[in-house]
Amino acid sequence: MPSPVSVRRAGVSLTLCCTLLVGATACGSDDKDSAATPSGTSTAEKQKFAKTRFVANAGLAAGATYQWIVKPFRAGKFKKGANGRTTALVKAGLAGAFTYNRLKAATKNAQGDPTLAKAVAPLTAGIDSLKDLPAKLRKGESTDSIVNSFDGVINSVKDAGKGAGAEVKDKVPSAGELKKG
Repeated sequence: MPSPVSVRRAGVSLTLCCTLLVGATACGSDDKDSAATPSGTSTAEKQKFAKTRFVANAGLAAGATYQWIVKPFRAGKFKKGANGRTTALVKAGLAGAFTYNRLKAATKNAQGDPTLAKAVAPLTAGIDSLKDLPAKLRKGESTDSIVNSFDGVINSVKDAGKGAGAEVKDKVPSAGELKKG
């Protein structure tokens, strides 16, 4: 059983991290993504930029999911009584919110390429279903199904990208990238 001090510290850390994440999400990355394409570019160049941004955002989502959700789950860190469970669940919750944010940005990026947009379109409902899961993950609720949901959506996005010529590889985000959200 964690000590009251460690629980309090985890609560303060969670509050601070959530505040940073909400602030970064409220600032939005969608405007940055749309501004990243120069206005005088050809359609082919815009499609190339769309694929590049899609791969970058989806890769960050995949890396965060693997590093802070799937890997600790497989190591048994989310089980009741596990050493470091609270910290692992808080990190997983934050990674889940980051993953959702990056996947939303990736689907917006995909709209710039017709083939990629067609491949990713069926996945939007799955991505939207992830929205409320980070809070449940932080609380330790039904971690098996939540981890499987994140892993399944990430694998679907990777498959869709590969089929459209935009192969996604895991890229573990730095702490700075997590804060930017």
